[in-house]
Formats: sequence, C-alpha cells, structure tokens
Amino acid sequence: MSQTARATVVADEFRITALDAPLGAEVHGLDLRQPPSPQQVLALRQGLREHHVLLFRGQSPTDRQYLDFVTLFGPVFQPPVDVPVLSSGADGKAPEIVKVANSEDGELGNAPLAAHIDHQWTPAPSASSFLQALQVPGSGGETLFTNLALAYDSLDAATREEIDGLRLITYNPFVRIRQNGGYGGAFHRYRTPDIEPVQGSEHPLVRTHPESGRRLLFLSAHTEVEIPGYDPARGAALIARLREHLARPELTYTHHWRVGDILWWDNQATLHARNGFPEDQQRRLQRISLGGGRPF
Repeated sequence: MSQTARATVVADEFRITALDAPLGAEVHGLDLRQPPSPQQVLALRQGLREHHVLLFRGQSPTDRQYLDFVTLFGPVFQPPVDVPVLSSGADGKAPEIVKVANSEDGELGNAPLAAHIDHQWTPAPSASSFLQALQVPGSGGETLFTNLALAYDSLDAATREEIDGLRLITYNPFVRIRQNGGYGGAFHRYRTPDIEPVQGSEHPLVRTHPESGRRLLFLSAHTEVEIPGYDPARGAALIARLREHLARPELTYTHHWRVGDILWWDNQATLHARNGFPEDQQRRLQRISLGGGRPF
C-alpha cells in the first residue's frame, strides 16, 4: 500500500477525539449519508455520555438522512400540546426539524441568546439535540456550551450541601412571550410573590444524569425560576450566585461554525448560548431534539 493510501485509511478511520476544552469531542470517519454500524452507534452514545458534545464536520445529509441518523438515538421530542415551545404550531405540535435562521421561515433572529437548557419548563425536557449548519455568518453566531457536571463538581462543599435536594420551578418563557406580544417585553429571572405565575414545571435543582449517574447543576442563565418553599429574597440571591458560577469561562466551550458542521449535545448535561451576529448576514441551521425522561 502506498503512503498516500495509508494516509487516506488513517484519515477515514472512525474515532472520537476530545477537544481541548472543558467538554466536547470531534467524530472522525463518519458520513451521515450512510447508516453507521451498530458498534459506531454504541461508541457515539458512549462518547456523548463522556464528552457531553459531539462534533461532526463536513456533513451534507438530506433531511431524510439527517432524521434517520438522529432517530437511531431516540424519538423526536414532542411537548404536551398545551405546553408551547420553539416552533409550536396552532395544534401544539413542534416540527421534527426546527429551522433556526434569521430568515422568514426561521426562528430566533440574530440577537444573542443567553445560556439555557432546551425545554426545561416542560414535564420531560428533551434529552439531547442535533444542530446542522447550512449557512453561517462571516462573524458572530458562535454557540457556547457549559459543562453542568463540571459546574456542580466545582462548587464548594457548603454550596453543594445547600442545594442538594432543592427543587426548582422553571416557568415557560413562551407563555411570557405571548403575554408580552413578542420578545421585546420584560422578563423575570426569579419569580417573587408579586409576579403572577405562568405555566412551568418543577424539577430537581441538582439532577442526576440518567445514564452516567453524574450530578448536574440543572439551571439556565436567564429563564424565570423559583425555589418552592424558599424565602424569595434568599432564593433569588442563591440563584444569582449559582448563575454567576455558571458564567465562569473555564466551564465553557465556544464553537465557531463552518458550513457542514453538525453538533450533538446532551441537553441534560449542558447549557448552550449564542453570540449575536450582523443582521445583514445569513445564518441557517436545522435542529432536531430527542425526547427525554422526567428529571430525578
């Protein structure tokens, strides 16, 4: 075999290599237009458990191929019909593929998005999501991921003891958006008794990962929340302190998108955020979320 042939074989070898970051790994030697082997599916599952985010470069599947690959790892997430989420229709259902784009048929525009857990306000939040880049801006639009397992582990012992066993109500931001007539209204970061509650779900503030058993700080950066049974001032102060901890750069990986990238992230173990980008530049991505269980 020639040197060139040997190099090609090595370059195409299936492997998962960790990124130089607090989370994330890159998958090599896989073409999502072709069905992966059972061994590869199992390796990818294990890779996500270990690294929380997997990156696939240079991919160009059709929508059908994209869905076929993604659903090897679970069913597409569907919220209860009375619980609105991004792209919910009049019938309460969300599309299988959500268009995240600053165009007429897309969602979320070009503004920055604070670090969050998708569907955290639903009774059973999504387990993970895939995001495919079809078009990216020349600057901005990066996605930032926060390692929630590392965030919990790096808390001091007194804080871990304080929050273990606490519950957290996360209120539905899309209900507030409808009340406010759009994204431009006022939003609350902590609900106090003077604020009328909206639809939400109660989950552990520190949840256990259903596969790895890792303890996770299950808290978004800006979403309206409340610790039931806590004095409001004390609860708001605690949440603010935890959010300040989550913002530490040593917990975060920043992904700079290329066309053909697909990211798969564990929605149970990460936050994700987005940097803003120029309004006159196009960013088109496609997201598929997979169903999860009730946090414990």
